[in-house]
Amino acid sequence: MNEQVQSVASDPLFNPLAPDFIRNPYPHYDRLRTIDPIHVTPFGQFVASRHAEVSLVMRDKRFGKDFVERTTRRYGPDIMKEPVFRSMGHWMLQADPPDHTRLRGLVVKAFTARRVEDMRPRIQEIVDQTIDAVIDRGQMDLIEDFAFRLPVTIICEMLGIPEDHREVFYKSSRDGGRLLDPVPMTPEEIAKGNAATTMAQMYFQQLFELRRRNPGDDLITQLVQAEEDGNKLTNEELTANIILLFGAGHETTVNLIGNGLLALHRNPDQLALLKARPDLMVGAIEEFLRYDSSVQMTGRVALEEIDDLGGKTIPKGETVLCLLGSANHDPAVYPDHPERLDITRPNVRPLSFGGGIHFCLGAQLARIEAEVAIATLLRRLPDLRIDDVENPEWRPTFVLRGLKCLPASW
Repeated sequence: MNEQVQSVASDPLFNPLAPDFIRNPYPHYDRLRTIDPIHVTPFGQFVASRHAEVSLVMRDKRFGKDFVERTTRRYGPDIMKEPVFRSMGHWMLQADPPDHTRLRGLVVKAFTARRVEDMRPRIQEIVDQTIDAVIDRGQMDLIEDFAFRLPVTIICEMLGIPEDHREVFYKSSRDGGRLLDPVPMTPEEIAKGNAATTMAQMYFQQLFELRRRNPGDDLITQLVQAEEDGNKLTNEELTANIILLFGAGHETTVNLIGNGLLALHRNPDQLALLKARPDLMVGAIEEFLRYDSSVQMTGRVALEEIDDLGGKTIPKGETVLCLLGSANHDPAVYPDHPERLDITRPNVRPLSFGGGIHFCLGAQLARIEAEVAIATLLRRLPDLRIDDVENPEWRPTFVLRGLKCLPASW
């Protein structure tokens, strides 16, 4: 035991791609919050791990995204010529006002609470069809066969991706997560990102043409019409933000469902309670978001010098990495055993959807998708067992936290 303590003490405090960190980041966060709550990485980034600083940085107008400047500083002056970074440079997620305000304003109407609530019957239908397809097999991978199909289908329908094109989206690899990690990408990873971006751009350009000729009641039609207004949207912005919405619209929800199901099966008392009391589901989803967030980090750049963030000065232009997963486990906000899953925990307000002007557009959609998916699974497959709850296979990314696969049987 003593040797173990020694090795932990000499490890770098923040090494987010280490296998041990990916398996379970929470003890590492605990050390960060205790020892060095505003930690400086070898790359010169500041890492905020406490709830107070994380929520402040996300909401404070003195912080922004400053994507081009930040990326050039990390990779060198030519990086914005790479297709993957060019595309990301147009994402509303990486934009500051006024661009951010304009881009978000074009899509926000598709995600209002009312419109999302109206989708509930369709969400229920997809979940039932997904379970119908596997129920007689007696086994499935909860990620690929279950968690993945629902959000991909919903975002394809919202965007207006025709049904006969979707198979490729169901089969598409889920390795885009590295783009968001705070550890620089290798040339091979950049090349892979470029290839994926170029493919996506080619596909969506064709779809835009289709929607110009045959408008539908979908987001792409709406954005193509905004593009024709000239000053609202360029073609490059249109393409980049559709790629963003497609990725953001399924990636994190897959992880919310997968991480939530794993957490329940690792805590049989909570699983039994939720089966007995389905009325607890809405609160349970908030606790899943808090307990093992599908997005572990978001970043901001200081737009001016910040003289006191948790006792440190942040020079203008420096990056602050906000550890959402760590803030969600901060005992200052969750005094009652934050490391425990408790679906009846009061006042759970996780930071998992970010905050400030970049608060997740699809937060309500993700909540409803997870709620319907998990409730239906517990109801229809009550004796489902996860094959290996102790050592599931995590994806090797840090910012987007999720499982590669989660085999289960009944």
